[in-house]
Amino acid sequence: MISLEVWDEVWRRNQHLVAGLLRAGYVDRVLFVEPAVDVLHSLRHRRRPERPGLRQVHLEGVAGEVWALRPVKSLPRRIDRGGDLRRARAIARTARRLGMKSPALWVNDPGGVEVLELTGWPALYDITDDWLVADRPAAELDRLRRQEGKLFAECREVVVCSEGLRRSKSGQREVVLIPNAVDLEPYRSLQARPADLPSGPVALYLGTAHRDRVDVELCLATARRLAERGSRPDGAGSVVLVGPAPLPLADLAALRDADVLVLGPRPREQVPGYLQHADVLLVPHVLTEFTASLDPIKAYEYRAARRPIVSTPVPGFVDAEDPLVAAVSADEFPDAVARAVAAPVTWTRGLPDDTPTWGLRVEQMATVIERVAGGSRA
Repeated sequence: MISLEVWDEVWRRNQHLVAGLLRAGYVDRVLFVEPAVDVLHSLRHRRRPERPGLRQVHLEGVAGEVWALRPVKSLPRRIDRGGDLRRARAIARTARRLGMKSPALWVNDPGGVEVLELTGWPALYDITDDWLVADRPAAELDRLRRQEGKLFAECREVVVCSEGLRRSKSGQREVVLIPNAVDLEPYRSLQARPADLPSGPVALYLGTAHRDRVDVELCLATARRLAERGSRPDGAGSVVLVGPAPLPLADLAALRDADVLVLGPRPREQVPGYLQHADVLLVPHVLTEFTASLDPIKAYEYRAARRPIVSTPVPGFVDAEDPLVAAVSADEFPDAVARAVAAPVTWTRGLPDDTPTWGLRVEQMATVIERVAGGSRA
């Protein structure tokens, strides 16, 4: 699997699906290729480069094997034009070393086309974000278009995670829709309140705080609105961000000055506690072609937590038929959050009957992988 994300304690779609496929016995060995360590980028941002290499991932209750490979990118592509091919060769060598003689190739990062062209392994392309409409330099967008064009032409199956992606990509070839989901079991009981949540009302955002998704100015406006005294007898509310926050330093400073608490990523087993103990859950997303292509995992996790939700009108929330969900414009957003904070809702047992689980998605993906490995093409 050529992943857009590392395998760490913050589980996303890739980890849920891979772990589920192994747990159910649909596959017995996975080489999970993480994004390359970008040495110059780390040094330029005064961060110590992460350690590349191969490591085994241990999953409780799973008999199969997961190996995570972190390649290294020493120089930019404009200088080192052979770097992508060298990394593809290293991936192929590692697969052979692990005894993978003829594996199926699962491409989530479009850069995985290099591995496909090198090896000819039967492949599927799993699209989780439409990077072709993201705010990126022209040269990067050109490269992504070339890569996606090759993947569409050469992969046996193309999977998309959202209705928006299905509409935009199905004009080029047939695609399979496999949306996201949630593991419901941890939400069936009330988890302990995390110790690092502030006292008083909490308006919480879970997810990656990145300018591609999050409206930083809207977060600031919401924090200022909740800071006004009188919102609730137990004090002013706090905006809390839980998850990776790869934001510019100026944004982080502005959030800190507005008393927004940026907690950073938390392990997946702790997530239900953060959601269940928030007074209101936030989705302050920007409205762009990119966010219109998403199927946010938080749409499923938020609903499982049974807390009031205030969102901008983005997929997963704008059409939700749930009295706990309010999809409002950015202008209305801060006041809607303040109203939700002022009218607290007590957590009660019971989960939405229509909430899909990762077990269902694993079965759907297993069917696709079987077709890929079997040699047919959709």
